[in-house]
Amino acid sequence: MDIRLKRWGLMGLALSFTATAMAQTTTNPYGIEALWTTSDWVAKAVLMILAIMSMGSWYILITKFLDQRKIAAYTQEAVEKFWSAGTVAQGMEALNAESPYRFIAAAGLAATEKHSGLMGHIPLADWISMSISRSVDRVNREMQGGLSFLATVGSVSPFVGLFGTVWGIYHALTAIGISGQASIDKVAGPVGEALIMTAIGLAVAVPAVLAYNWLITRNKDIMDDVRSFGSDLHAVLLGSTKN
Repeated sequence: MDIRLKRWGLMGLALSFTATAMAQTTTNPYGIEALWTTSDWVAKAVLMILAIMSMGSWYILITKFLDQRKIAAYTQEAVEKFWSAGTVAQGMEALNAESPYRFIAAAGLAATEKHSGLMGHIPLADWISMSISRSVDRVNREMQGGLSFLATVGSVSPFVGLFGTVWGIYHALTAIGISGQASIDKVAGPVGEALIMTAIGLAVAVPAVLAYNWLITRNKDIMDDVRSFGSDLHAVLLGSTKN
């Protein structure tokens, strides 16, 4: 009986100790929260810049991906509706108003109708080719928009984080030198806290670089279809004008 009471007493003591330990909240004095609350305006500015870069990168990634999906759907629409039409004008009207293929078809059709005046001195084949090429280049510029921001973030954000780390280490070592305490517990905390800046910079850069390369590859595939459409349209317009 006494042994059982002792066992229950020990179990109760252990449970009470565990509950007390779980109830106590331990805060990390060298985490990101401490970095924000204890840092100066330079370190906070670095963190805000990195946060803006990260949000901008994810926004461009999502919006560009949705735009590419939309253009891929327009490509299928052009294959199914445009080339089966009786004329270029009818095929153009069958396409969505926001479709880049409709924009290119409208540019090519307008070139055949406005080949007069000084433009009449240009051979018709060259004039149509110039008009279609300009419209294709405009579509390409719109698809490339925003990707330069991803490239900039991917190349600059690690250095922004490194600057924050250097700045933090400088102030940490200055504070340690003033206090005169150079023990490992006094050095490791502030220096490790400053190194968080470099980690954040890399966390911002890696998704931006991956997104840039992925979107560039998808853009090349889409633009191959757009240029093929422009070449075929050029041949169709020349054939229709000769007839």
